[in-house]
Amino acid sequence: MELTEQIQKCAKLLRGGGVVAFPTETVYGLGSSAFNEQAVARIFEIKRRPYFDPLILHIAHSGWLDELALDVPVSARKLIREFWPGPLTVVLPKKPVVPDIVTSGLPGVALRMPLNEIAIKLIDSAGMPLAAPSANLFGSVSPTTADHVADQLGASVDMIIDGGPCAVGIESTVVSFMTGTPALLRPGGTELEKIESIIGKVMIPNRAELVNHSPGRSEQHYATAAPLLQINDINEIPTAESKVGLLSLVPLDSSGFPPNVKVTEYLSEDGNLREAACNLFAAMRRLDAFGVDIIAALPVPNMGLGMAINDRLYRASKK
Repeated sequence: MELTEQIQKCAKLLRGGGVVAFPTETVYGLGSSAFNEQAVARIFEIKRRPYFDPLILHIAHSGWLDELALDVPVSARKLIREFWPGPLTVVLPKKPVVPDIVTSGLPGVALRMPLNEIAIKLIDSAGMPLAAPSANLFGSVSPTTADHVADQLGASVDMIIDGGPCAVGIESTVVSFMTGTPALLRPGGTELEKIESIIGKVMIPNRAELVNHSPGRSEQHYATAAPLLQINDINEIPTAESKVGLLSLVPLDSSGFPPNVKVTEYLSEDGNLREAACNLFAAMRRLDAFGVDIIAALPVPNMGLGMAINDRLYRASKK
């Protein structure tokens, strides 16, 4: 089936209350009509996602913003003009048209416009915003290919559009405008430094304040089958008989590794953080598939997209 035909078929499914998986520039999304509460409930059921974890609405036109949000502050509009379409989500006071199941009863709605032609065409063809979290089981590693979606969700999804690997490979940055000061709820594909260059200082709440107030902020998230252990250097690699898989930003000299390190994955040949973010989830999946007992993950520089990578590794370790 040609891509255009796939998009039209999925759009028809969405209008009829279906749930489909589709590519974005960040990760693959599991989408339904934002206004069909039964369809949205299916998303929670398919993902086994708790209902207290709100969803992001994906839109195809910035004009839809004012149909969904009660108020859009000047600072939010500045970010939207600069970074939409792209991996930035804004949380704004919601209008009554947005069902409470989408926002988990919270007064704010999370909105973004993806930078992916297939996603935009699908949303546009469906003629409605799509509620769309990542297309995986809740708490698992996010999917960056159609095969990842099929492996985890299979026949529970009405249709999967294969748009190839995701270009960014890590979820969107989430910034809330629900109070007077913009707040970073989740680091992601748009760097905090770039955001602050447009609107000034952004508040960073502590982790406890973020849980259940933003999509994808569960403390235990992105879990691999093998426990993931964050380490500061190779001297902290466990030396027991367990088979260890090492995750590193760049290639390392393996001569100093303990003998129980059986496989290594690096995220970038030269330490490029954008490339590293793109490769993160796929590398985690490959280490799992190798059958290691422990994944030991070295940190990356905590700046730019490195903030998002370290955030995902931290929450993957909370098992």
